Amino acid sequence: MKHILVVEDEPEITHFLKRGLTYKGFEVTIASSGEQVLHTIQQHPPDLVLLDIRLPDIDGYEVCRRLRASGHTDTPVLMLTAKDEVVDKITGLDCGADDYITKPFAFE
Repeated sequence: MKHILVVEDEPEITHFLKRGLTYKGFEVTIASSGEQVLHTIQQHPPDLVLLDIRLPDIDGYEVCRRLRASGHTDTPVLMLTAKDEVVDKITGLDCGADDYITKPFAFE
């Protein structure tokens, strides 16, 4: 079973993603802060990270940079965020994200 780490601090979005991804057959772990991501990924490495930018401690850009710097270069990181300006997308991709998806989004 593929493992997805969902990094989101909004409970409603977290619940929506976990329910949908679990229904599709994925194992889902939730992290609601950057520090939690950095700890969780060492304990239970995911096959994919869905990463919000706006987190309560370390922003998603910095989390992505730290993941890449710590050797997690093969783990795909998808930014999933409400920040939809071109500069935000460029920053996300420059910090190591593999793709950038804006909210709102369709689960399908």
